[in-house]
Amino acid sequence: MNGPAPARLDPGAVRRTLRAAGLRAQRRFSQNFLADVEVLEAILDAAAPAPGRRVLEIGPGLGILTGGLLAAGARVTAVEIDRGLAGHLREAFAPEIAAGDLALVEADILDADLAALVEAPYDVVANLPYHVTSPVLHLLLGGAAGPRPERCVLMLQREVAERIAARPGGMSYLSVFVQYHAAVSIVRRVPRAAFEPAPEVDSAVVALDIRDPDATGRLPGAMEDDLWRLVQAGFRERRKMLHNVLARQLPIEPARVAAALAEAGIAGDRRPQTLGVGEWIGLLGALGPLPEDRRGRRAEGAR
Repeated sequence: MNGPAPARLDPGAVRRTLRAAGLRAQRRFSQNFLADVEVLEAILDAAAPAPGRRVLEIGPGLGILTGGLLAAGARVTAVEIDRGLAGHLREAFAPEIAAGDLALVEADILDADLAALVEAPYDVVANLPYHVTSPVLHLLLGGAAGPRPERCVLMLQREVAERIAARPGGMSYLSVFVQYHAAVSIVRRVPRAAFEPAPEVDSAVVALDIRDPDATGRLPGAMEDDLWRLVQAGFRERRKMLHNVLARQLPIEPARVAAALAEAGIAGDRRPQTLGVGEWIGLLGALGPLPEDRRGRRAEGAR
């Protein structure tokens, strides 16, 4: 493996690497550095980096994953928000940067222009800070900021990983959003001891295989806006019955809501968390374009 990964990957080795570089984990960036070689290998196996394949790495940290990706021959664009870590990576990977195999960008990924960062086709590998998971997923999957990746392998908080992989009965707004855009699988559950410093919760590695924008079941842009508005309306009162909550949260007459539910084959007394992606799409088709709400908004966006 290239770069600064220690000969032994364990919490002690990570602490020594940080001390040698004059660095420490920054709470404001929710930094927890991977310190388990088996988890590292599981991420790389799931990502399957190939020679010449473009990979966007978000939050490379000490470069442990970066080194594995480069060793496989991938062409990596690594985006690091922490100035100290970015300086460490520039020194540690100077030959790879000079050769053009690694592009190191010091920036907040949420402020970055994806289209300018990486050219399609590409994959994403990331150990995401927990507090930015949702906005990063929307950035990568929403498509507004640039071309979508083809595959994402992400380290997430375990609770969030299980939420986005949930089946009907345990769905959430985020579940519907992610599963509309990608096929989701949990690769591996990761204990908190696999990081230095250890976070307060367990994690999981998740693989997202991004659906083709032209695939069957995908909606035009304007209908997607209405879909997210419909789903958001349902989950504002997730414990309530659909025929009640949708009539309250959308500017639609209760009779129209009831008729649309019947047309879509959805019982009105079901709760929002029981609907799968296809059922939400079917319900939108039965409702038709959503009218502006009382504040004149067409859609709130996919938050």
